[in-house]
Amino acid sequence: MSIQVYGIPNCGTCKKALKWLEDNAIAYEFINTKEHPPAREMIQRWAEVLGSKSMRNTSGQSYRALGDKKNDWTDEQWIEAFAQDAMLLKRPLLVKDGTAVLVGFRDKEEAIRDKLEV
Repeated sequence: MSIQVYGIPNCGTCKKALKWLEDNAIAYEFINTKEHPPAREMIQRWAEVLGSKSMRNTSGQSYRALGDKKNDWTDEQWIEAFAQDAMLLKRPLLVKDGTAVLVGFRDKEEAIRDKLEV
C-alpha cells in the first residue's frame, strides 16, 4: 500500500492528518505542493474521482483573489486553475495506490479508515 499526502507543512489540517497516520502506524509520503505542484494530468485524475468542487480550498487567499468569475467556472476551468496555483487545492489530499481517496481531513475516524482501507 502506498499513500501520498499532498499539502503544505504549515497547514494545521495537514499536520492533523500526518499525526493521525503516524499514530495509526500508516506509512506515507508527504508531498509539499508549494515546492512540488502536482501535474495537470494528476489533478485531472483526482477531479474525476473526487469532483472539482470538493477539491477547492475556499478559505485561502488564492481562492478569494479569483473574484466572482470563479462562480461560473466549469470543472475543466477549475482543473486548469488548480494546475496553475496549487494553493487552490484543499489540503490535505490523500492518494492511495495512485487513486485520490480523500480531500480535507474532517471525516470521522471510521470514514477515514474506510477510505484508506486500513
